[in-house]
Amino acid sequence: MMHQNPSDAERREILSSARNIAVVGLSDNPERTSYMIAKAMQDAGYRIFPVNPNLSGPVLGEKPYASLLEIDEPIDIVDVFRRSEHVMPVAEEAVKAGAKVLWLQQGIVNEEAADYAKKHGMTVVMDRCIKVDHALLVR
Repeated sequence: MMHQNPSDAERREILSSARNIAVVGLSDNPERTSYMIAKAMQDAGYRIFPVNPNLSGPVLGEKPYASLLEIDEPIDIVDVFRRSEHVMPVAEEAVKAGAKVLWLQQGIVNEEAADYAKKHGMTVVMDRCIKVDHALLVR
C-alpha cells in the first residue's frame, strides 16, 4: 500500500509540539536548500542538529554530528535531505535513535523506508517541504 502523509491537522500538531529537528544531509553552504530550510526552522524557534559526516565545524551555530546515534538529546523530527535511494539507512538510524517523526523533504520518496519507520512506531511525512508546511500550517 502506498504511503499516505498525515493530514494537515496532524502535521500542524507535529510542527507545533516539536522542539528538536535533526537535519540529515545539512550543508554548511548557505546557498544550499538544506541550509536555507534549516535556518528558517531555527529562526522559527526549533533547535537544529546538523547530521552530516562531512561537516568539520559548526553549522548555524550548532555542533555537527556524523550520525543520528551521536545526538544525546530527544529527536522530535528527522528532516532528510538525501537522495531517495539513500533514505533506508537514515530510517533505520532514526528508529534506533528513538526519533518520533521521519520527514522526507520535497522530491524524496522511499516507500520501503516509510514502511520500516511506520512499523517501528514513527510518523512519516514524505515528499513535503517542512518549511512550507510550517509556513502554511503553524504561522
